[in-house]
Amino acid sequence: MIRETVLGAGLALLIVLAWQGINVAPVVFFGAMFFLLFHFVGFKGESKSFSVVDSGKSSKGLVKFEQIGGQQTAKKELLEALDFVRFPERIAKMGIRPLKGILLAGPPGTGKTLLAKAAAQYTESVFLASSGSEFIEMYAGVGAQRVRQIFSKARSLAIKEKKKSAIVFIDEIEILGGKRGSHSSHHEYDQTLNQLLVEMDGMSINEKVRVLLIGATNRSDMLDSALVRPGRFDRIVQVDLPDVDARFEILKLHLENKPLEDDVDLHRVARETFGFSGAHLESVANEAAILAMREKKEKISEKDLHEAIDKVIMGEKLDRKPDREELWRVAVHEIGHAIISEINRPGSVSTITTTSRGRALGYMRQSPEKDSYLYTKEYLEGQIAILVGGSAAEEVVLGNRSTGAANDFQQAVEAAKRIIAAGMSSLGVVSPEDLPKSISHRVMQKIIADQEQYVRGILCNYQEQIHELAEVLIEEEKLSGEMLRSHLNFTKQYAVS
Repeated sequence: MIRETVLGAGLALLIVLAWQGINVAPVVFFGAMFFLLFHFVGFKGESKSFSVVDSGKSSKGLVKFEQIGGQQTAKKELLEALDFVRFPERIAKMGIRPLKGILLAGPPGTGKTLLAKAAAQYTESVFLASSGSEFIEMYAGVGAQRVRQIFSKARSLAIKEKKKSAIVFIDEIEILGGKRGSHSSHHEYDQTLNQLLVEMDGMSINEKVRVLLIGATNRSDMLDSALVRPGRFDRIVQVDLPDVDARFEILKLHLENKPLEDDVDLHRVARETFGFSGAHLESVANEAAILAMREKKEKISEKDLHEAIDKVIMGEKLDRKPDREELWRVAVHEIGHAIISEINRPGSVSTITTTSRGRALGYMRQSPEKDSYLYTKEYLEGQIAILVGGSAAEEVVLGNRSTGAANDFQQAVEAAKRIIAAGMSSLGVVSPEDLPKSISHRVMQKIIADQEQYVRGILCNYQEQIHELAEVLIEEEKLSGEMLRSHLNFTKQYAVS
């Protein structure tokens, strides 16, 4: 009401001044500039674009820890830290300093935001969430004001809702809390970070409202050392990609409300999703339901889940169809990958297809025997052999290569670099950064060339099977690992060493 009255009075004054013959153009110009500045920046930094999400009295939108699949280690460590907020009398009795901040660090899609929401539900706290990018503006002082604003709002909301604690969650905190001095254009980033440090230092156990800051990042190396020291972010909780058991739990959670066929083996699906985050697995469950609905089925089959895995990895099927000659080359290429994979580790091939997805005309998908985090030289050389198996099959069967192997060679080079960096090459232990590029290139070339020569020798003995399987693959568009293995008769002399 006051704003409308002021605007009306100002407009009436301008009309009167203009009627008196006074030039009001400068007044209109500066008034318009002030209005735009107020609209985009706001008064004292309170921008309309800066928003926080609070839980409200119903705590709508919050989740419980039981609703988050996997991440047992992260949940255990987080719950221990949250007990300091939930049971303040215990920490006061023991003379323990209260935690001021918890940092959730890990790859995208691993459930950091869900863990923060569950933390608010567990501690019965007011929950405010924002992104680091919402604090930064080109105008000096705005970010610092917004930091003060979000902490002030957390305390006022907690008092209003008669709660004793509040959780402030800042996603992508590396934007707000990056290393000071790294932004040379202006000091807005540094001022904003300084204000955040001041707010964290001001948190006290004797306050009416206990405020806990939870930050989330997938680039913890970018954070300023003053932010991650003890006394500010007291706990750094690593939220990693789920292992096979955690993936099984997550799939069960996301498929709870979806009708499944009785013979679906979720353990097998979990094994084939190595490297998937929780977000990927949610997408697999959703895409499988969409595929089942598209085919007018009442229940989701295991075939739908495997098709959904392919879609999440490679993208949607494309309408483009290579001609017969290109399709034959693609089939030979993928069969080459598959044969070497089966020789390297029997039973490893899950699917071979010539269906175009994304930028790939075809692909061979492996199912890992187990989740591995350490690799031997033999394993990496075996992976290089599988990667060059496609181009080697083209050479053996068709007499030449194609550009389809370019991505395979890039991955083979990365595997060779890992061999060198781990001190497992002929160079011994070296510093990759100090190693001359010419020497590094020569050793990488030697590692890959040895595997190419080895693979060509193997595939020369399987030309007939390659022709047969390529014909079947062209007709069916997809081959299962079981069908591939039924066509092959391996001998131990070709085991990859």
